[in-house]
Amino acid sequence: MNKLLLATALTAAAGAATAQEGSGDPIRIGVILGFTGPIESITPNMGNAADLAISEINEAGGILEGRMLEAVRADSTCIDAAAATAAAERLVTSDGVAGIMGADCSGVTGAILANVAVPNGVAMVSPSATSPALSSAEDNDLFFRTAPSDARQGQVLADILQSRDIGQVAVTYTNNDYGKGLADSFTASFEEAGGTVTLSAPHEDGKADYSAEIGALSSAGGEALVVLGYSDQGGRGMIQSAYDTGAFDTFMMGDGMFSNELITELSNALDGSFGAVPWSEGEGTDAFAAQAEEAGFDPATSYTRESYDGVALLALAMQAAGSTDPNEYKASMMDVANAPGEEILPGQLGRAMEILAEGGDVDYVGGTNVELVGSGEAAGTYREYDIQDGEFVTVEIH
Repeated sequence: MNKLLLATALTAAAGAATAQEGSGDPIRIGVILGFTGPIESITPNMGNAADLAISEINEAGGILEGRMLEAVRADSTCIDAAAATAAAERLVTSDGVAGIMGADCSGVTGAILANVAVPNGVAMVSPSATSPALSSAEDNDLFFRTAPSDARQGQVLADILQSRDIGQVAVTYTNNDYGKGLADSFTASFEEAGGTVTLSAPHEDGKADYSAEIGALSSAGGEALVVLGYSDQGGRGMIQSAYDTGAFDTFMMGDGMFSNELITELSNALDGSFGAVPWSEGEGTDAFAAQAEEAGFDPATSYTRESYDGVALLALAMQAAGSTDPNEYKASMMDVANAPGEEILPGQLGRAMEILAEGGDVDYVGGTNVELVGSGEAAGTYREYDIQDGEFVTVEIH
């Protein structure tokens, strides 16, 4: 796929025409991510990955007898629930999207789900909203995610500390649904395994000085500081302050801290630290990486594979159901994501549409080895990594 085609797919459609069932109009997919805010360094490639899936499907002939897909972007901000809700409302009422890939951060995702998606009957697939609270949200079976819940991430982080014989840690987390949910999950798992959390304290994003927060965590003590925040905001500030004051020299980081920019800018502070991020290996991951590199973006940044898979699942479910009505195709999401059926990797979406059009079954593997469990949760795996000489080095896939 050449870069011109990807650039064409990146163009968000304007106007108020709604895609009508049975017409030749484009089928609009909302892509709502934090293009501004505390994770803005990782969202461009998430958006690129979504557009990559759309381009692949369109090049293969579209869905539902030749209808093309069209991305419509909106900014979730990651942190402003009111702004995210308003942006999602425009996607639904003005742009007439048939489904939403997003949102990204857990708080804004929950707000959009409750205030826009459920009242308007619109399906959502989040690539990165990981709060355990979303597992029990009232969703009318309209909400899915391609990243695993932080209920699992908390256990993985605790296991990593155990494997490194670290028994006492302090914890700092961003003061929102994502940070609190992950901190609670981690603390419960770590303490159940015999570890000690000396202090678990929130931090606010956007501050210029985190010395007071670091002072309290340092006084509590610990062999490492667990940072469950955002790489472009408070998490970065907490690490910088801890390093500047000598309060901590080892950091374990959650998924929101996985950023090439972070380790480039804080390489001295982070050398020898470690963390975890949702990850995958195998044929599907390799196939996605090859496509992304050909399209001109880095496949190894956070939540790119999950974003590609989110769009793919929406399109496959529409094709399987023969409809762009979320209340009809939502029942097909689990079917196309799981066995039985022919396994589908990135680059094979056109083949999947043919199989479904002929009444066959597909098992979408995608870039993340997709398996949806429960009511649309991703089973998921995690990459444990070390930071060595300014690079992420894989230790193990959990």
